[in-house]
Amino acid sequence: MKHTTKPVKRLSNFAVNYFFVSFFILAFLGQSLYQRAQAGEADSQAVRGPGKKRRAEATRKRAKAKTVTRRLVKGKTMKRSVKTAAIASVATLPGLGGTRVAAKSQRLKGAVYYLASGHGGPDPGAIGHYGKALLPEDEYAYDVTIRLARALMEYGATVYMIIRDPNDGIRNEKLLKLDHDEVTYPNQPIPLNQLARLRQCTDAINRLHRKHKGAYQRMITIHVDSRSAGQNIDVFFYHHQNSAVGKRLAQSIHRSFTAGYKRSQPGRNYLGTVSDRSALYVVRNSQAPTVFIELGNIRNEKDQRRFLLADNRQALANWICEGVRADYSSR
Repeated sequence: MKHTTKPVKRLSNFAVNYFFVSFFILAFLGQSLYQRAQAGEADSQAVRGPGKKRRAEATRKRAKAKTVTRRLVKGKTMKRSVKTAAIASVATLPGLGGTRVAAKSQRLKGAVYYLASGHGGPDPGAIGHYGKALLPEDEYAYDVTIRLARALMEYGATVYMIIRDPNDGIRNEKLLKLDHDEVTYPNQPIPLNQLARLRQCTDAINRLHRKHKGAYQRMITIHVDSRSAGQNIDVFFYHHQNSAVGKRLAQSIHRSFTAGYKRSQPGRNYLGTVSDRSALYVVRNSQAPTVFIELGNIRNEKDQRRFLLADNRQALANWICEGVRADYSSR
């Protein structure tokens, strides 16, 4: 019995010692794990802290990006508004089936021009001959006039074509077909009687002049002269003797022609002049300062070249426009 009891006692003591040792080890390990957990939490918070900062920074960047985007969108809207304004400045050129002319600049903004080509309707004006073909004054004067209208509109001017053709716009043919369907603004049949025709034209201009009271207003009427076939003449400009403003405009266009011929034909002696012809009906009775232009002699072979080529008709319109712009700039 003693033999068996002693080993059990020793085993019991060993178990007790083992229990205490294990307890302390577990306690130590538990404390270590707790500390590590605390450190891990701290580490986790330390890691999450910068993460929050990064997320906050990212949020701020996104907000800034949205702001920039809104500004860009606003900028696009502004650009669209500008484009819309540009479209709004597009005008319709009479006689071209609603063809629209976009203003390239606003150099003539605020200016109002009344353009009247000579004759029209039942009266073709002077008639020249090119071989067997007829060269009617009203068709060639009209083509130069509508080219001038387009040029002025491209600079932002308000333009009224007083003599209008519903189906003839700018034409590039050498021989322009004669027709009789022109009307006076806004849509009045042109009478055959010369005085009635001139009065109708002038009355239309004066009604518009009253409508635009206070604005810068000018009237330009374009004709082709008819003299003896052997007489070669240059482009002439007429104004009312009591209109200093009309004279200034005529002189400005004359200077433009002088410079134009000097550039295009350096050896040519340009002999066009500026003078008063107050007896001309439209010059005398138009309330807007008026310049009456004679483009040349439609019966003269050399002068005919000035009208027959479309490029030459465009050059005439361009030079008139340059003189008009210079006059407006110096007002």
